[in-house]
Amino acid sequence: QVQLVESGGGLVQPGGSLRLSCAASGSFLSINTMGWYRQAPGKQRELVAVISSGGRTNYVDPVKGRFTISRDNAKNTVDLQMNSLKPEDTAVYYCFADVHVTWERAGDYWGQGTQVTVSS
Repeated sequence: QVQLVESGGGLVQPGGSLRLSCAASGSFLSINTMGWYRQAPGKQRELVAVISSGGRTNYVDPVKGRFTISRDNAKNTVDLQMNSLKPEDTAVYYCFADVHVTWERAGDYWGQGTQVTVSS
């Protein structure tokens, strides 16, 4: 009943910026935490940023001061503004949402991933 669709990935030069967006759709009661993971080839999956329904945010240290996560509860979207991008930011980025599908059932839903490549 829940689908997450990501957009905004692409190729950017070091020091550049990208804005990722993720839209949740379907039938559900509410969305709690939303956020972004990333995974580079041969590396462990890394939690990048999370945001609560009330707007509290947390970031992994390497992106603090460069990335900003935000959400629009009315539109059921979460964005990740990425500035001052570095080659080490290159990865597939996945959005997720902790969703109350029904009063009895809640769970995590994931997008399909979007590629971010930072290279000269």
